[in-house]
Amino acid sequence: MNPDRPPLIITDNRSFRTHLSELSSGDTVVGLLNIKPTEQVLFLDLVERGIRLFPPALAQQLSRSKCLQAMVYREYMVPHTFVARDRHDMIKQINVYGREEIGPVVTKQDRFNCGLGVHLWSSIEEAHNQACFGSLNYPFVVQPYVETAIDVRVVIIGDYSEAYWRRNPHSFRNNMFFGGDSGEHELSSDQWDLCRNVMERGRFPNAHIDLMVTTDGTTYFGEINLRGGLKGARISGPEYQERIKAMEKAFVKSVKEEENG
Repeated sequence: MNPDRPPLIITDNRSFRTHLSELSSGDTVVGLLNIKPTEQVLFLDLVERGIRLFPPALAQQLSRSKCLQAMVYREYMVPHTFVARDRHDMIKQINVYGREEIGPVVTKQDRFNCGLGVHLWSSIEEAHNQACFGSLNYPFVVQPYVETAIDVRVVIIGDYSEAYWRRNPHSFRNNMFFGGDSGEHELSSDQWDLCRNVMERGRFPNAHIDLMVTTDGTTYFGEINLRGGLKGARISGPEYQERIKAMEKAFVKSVKEEENG
């Protein structure tokens, strides 16, 4: 707490950059921070200084990193999902995948979205070879390829929520970025619980959550983000932005009320 001034409430990235060095405990920064990959440590710095972030630092970090998600949410993902940090990790898991007789695998490159960093390999050995010869950069996520009956996108903003299936008959990537179709999906109680659990664990105030429903009916967590595409969703872009802004304004109001006692 800076005794020489009232607490700051910052709501844009330009002001954040201007006041970064003087921010202290009791100050608040609202909105997604435009922090570059080489600046990720700033989140730790802000938290250590007692600066309140909305969305919280953990949620913002998780949204940026497929690898961090695989570390934090591994229990909800396809069994044997892991983060390949280096060759040692790959060699170790090649033995595990061989013992479990796991065939094709999917890799997810860190910090890629819209399916652009997702690749399908005939085996973990093939992915390892590509990584060894520089065609696949560490770190990345590896998981067994599973036949997906339904790919579900869940959008949650405050008291608004919806879920819809997505399908691309010409690719195993079922996101809508390069085409495909979609339809409304009714979440089961277990699927709702899964969504709530991952949001609570990552401190997400809102989320785009992808679920994988296999041919035997098992649901696995795919990934989560604070923002995402809306193709296939009922909610429009303008309404979506309005709800995000309303959520941020409500948070700012709660901070001011707390300061005023």
